[in-house]
Amino acid sequence: MKSAIQLLIGASILSLTALLSGCSQEPEGIEPADPAWTSAANVQQQFEDGSLTSVALVEHYLEEIERNNHQGHDIRAIIEVNPKALEIAAELDRERELGVIRGPLHGMPVVLKANIATADDMATTAGASVMAGFITAEDAFHVQQLRNAGAVILGKANLSEWANFRGANSISGWSGIGGQTRNPHVLTHNPCGSSAGSGAAVAADFSLLAVGTETDGSIMCPASVNGVVGVKPTRSSVSGHGIIPIAAAQDIAGPMARHVYDTALLLDAMATPEAKTRFGTSLASAAQSEFQGETIVLVRAYDERFTGVQEMTDRVADAIREQGINVIEVMEWNLPNQLYADELEVLVYEFQRDLNNWLADFDAPAADMQAVIDYNLANEDTELALFGQEYFEQAIAIDLDTDSESYQNALANSRQLAEQHLNRYLVDLGASAIVMPSYGPAWPTPPLEGPGYSFGTSTAAAVSGYPSITLPAGAEGPLPLGLSIVGMPWSEAQLFSLASLLEAEVGGFKQPAFLSSLEEN
Repeated sequence: MKSAIQLLIGASILSLTALLSGCSQEPEGIEPADPAWTSAANVQQQFEDGSLTSVALVEHYLEEIERNNHQGHDIRAIIEVNPKALEIAAELDRERELGVIRGPLHGMPVVLKANIATADDMATTAGASVMAGFITAEDAFHVQQLRNAGAVILGKANLSEWANFRGANSISGWSGIGGQTRNPHVLTHNPCGSSAGSGAAVAADFSLLAVGTETDGSIMCPASVNGVVGVKPTRSSVSGHGIIPIAAAQDIAGPMARHVYDTALLLDAMATPEAKTRFGTSLASAAQSEFQGETIVLVRAYDERFTGVQEMTDRVADAIREQGINVIEVMEWNLPNQLYADELEVLVYEFQRDLNNWLADFDAPAADMQAVIDYNLANEDTELALFGQEYFEQAIAIDLDTDSESYQNALANSRQLAEQHLNRYLVDLGASAIVMPSYGPAWPTPPLEGPGYSFGTSTAAAVSGYPSITLPAGAEGPLPLGLSIVGMPWSEAQLFSLASLLEAEVGGFKQPAFLSSLEEN
């Protein structure tokens, strides 16, 4: 029996035979490019010289998804593929042959997290069974921007259900619709949430580019533990319209890819018009420019936690100093406990407000948060078998009017505490950026036994709204380690130039080994 994806590929190719006959072909005498594990920079050059077409690139990713998403390595990063992906790619190839280039992303495939609305044949579900099959009537604003820029929306990626804000003991990378996403480096280990599928998809070569969403760590963690690049941009730099929310105060979409330049290219296309003005330059150009900063703060608070972390920060310190840049080493990274308490109060309050509004505005099959709770209780043997829905229950218990003053105080205080913590280095010490380990290595996915989640450093940037980039820069055995770069609001251009420097000197994407366990290493 052929799978649905095999049938899709076959039917799509047959239906496009006439369209592709005489067009979208590699010119005579040009050797076709190998699209495996490619980069956006390579793709741009190969599109230009005719050695690669968008159709050939999309075919490659559909074949990889077919081979290893639900069979082979069984990564489960993709919930569904776009049945019109090849048709869209063929049209973009035809435009290119006619000299119509929509932008630098023209013809490049992008996978979207399944909490991002698309007005096409793919469902927008947040991974929740209660939302299964839900087709939205409109695109998220940044999705429409990507289409206008010539991107091929390749598919929807799995995620931690409801963006990892359903139950207090949730399992990262699991959703009722998509099942459990696996880490391509060591298949028994966790891909982290909530943009688990987006991170695993680009790490496993299921797509050139992906979009995740972050509230606190949901891009930074899966990018880090899957060994790819992830960007959490400045607050409001990407429109939140169309994203199934946790909380408007912190939610934002951001790019994920195997290389720094690729994420810059994607963020250029996703950013709002105001953000592009405030960035002051093309971020893709900035990623290819020399870093101009004079001082970097390097956080070494986690050196003793893992050998790989210390080795990574040693190499980073040496590499930065070799560039003539001053390095200030910091031995602690302790955020106030009140920040975490206030952040949680904000997220729970806004979760009820924002999710209820989204479900109503988009005419979703679950009318409101209470409907989701009731559905899960009615189907608890499947929906609640692994963990509960405590965050939903806490959120529904809030009175938005009565609790408004407490919420407003928590919002103001959490932001103030986060900004004070970061400004201690970025303002008081005049640092161009803070550089630190992103997260500890991936841990065994339950019910496997072993060390669990260890540490993460995303909260200060998430709550303050400051931009952050994580890139692969080390390893703990076969498990990748990410390095985070945090800067002042709207400093993305400077952060990308520093990220490219560090990518070249100390890190960079390494193909996963798809180990069946740590013991196989």
